[in-house]
Amino acid sequence: MTPSPADDPKTLVSTDWLAAHLKDPDLRVLDASWYLPDQKRDAKAEYAQGHIPGARFFDIEDISDQRSGLPHMAPPPEKFISRLRAMGVGDGHQVVIYDGAGLFSAARVWWTFRLMGKTDVAVLDGGLPKWRAEGREIEDMPPVLRDRHITISRQNHLVKDVTQVAHAAKLREAEIIDARAAARFRGDALEPRPGLRAGHIPGSRNLPFGTLLQDDGTMKPPADLRAAFEAAGVDLTRPAITTCGSGVTAAVLSLALERIGHRNHALYDGSWAEWGMYEDLKVETGPAA
Repeated sequence: MTPSPADDPKTLVSTDWLAAHLKDPDLRVLDASWYLPDQKRDAKAEYAQGHIPGARFFDIEDISDQRSGLPHMAPPPEKFISRLRAMGVGDGHQVVIYDGAGLFSAARVWWTFRLMGKTDVAVLDGGLPKWRAEGREIEDMPPVLRDRHITISRQNHLVKDVTQVAHAAKLREAEIIDARAAARFRGDALEPRPGLRAGHIPGSRNLPFGTLLQDDGTMKPPADLRAAFEAAGVDLTRPAITTCGSGVTAAVLSLALERIGHRNHALYDGSWAEWGMYEDLKVETGPAA
């Protein structure tokens, strides 16, 4: 098998592509596995038991802004720099990110790199499940780490805060696209985080992130991605803001938008963990209007 012409080292690469480049000296592989509490999986323990050769573990909870009361918010630049330097990831590296679910949390770390101005970064399509299913090499030894200099240039336009999202929602300035399951979007299901109201941001559209994936956990081809956005009522000629429960699966939507050539998009970092908490922010229930 050979790498697919759809491989793009700035967005998404296949397992064939990674296998062909795995021994490149300037390649860095990151295991960005992260799970919700009800999944009852220990990402660090699973990494220690077996990971793609040379992979470093990127801890989404640790490499975040822990001064915030919200879950795993984007890290301050200085924290990102210090953690990545210690992991031996820096300037001149091509980064490939995967996770243990297939295509779930890896997109969040891809977006974090993009936020920091690093563009030579891709998600592994199908992640560790596809890599394992194909019988490819796994190791349990941690890699030898050497500090690597890294410079960043934060791209503030790629992230939105609650005030900006509220303004965009009120004035209908952007397409707000919610990656949560339909029942949560409609307000029919309780939120997994206690204390949050049920429903969605007024005027937002619902595109559960799983809709963008194929049966094997890989992302659908660009034409099918475009069709999925359009079927959800998203006007792709307008700016987009992606959102979800806590800013993780929203990045799957961001990755998909990038794959179809939609460049004017940002991620609402606080997502429903923030919006659902504040009583003075309006909430809608039922299907998208």
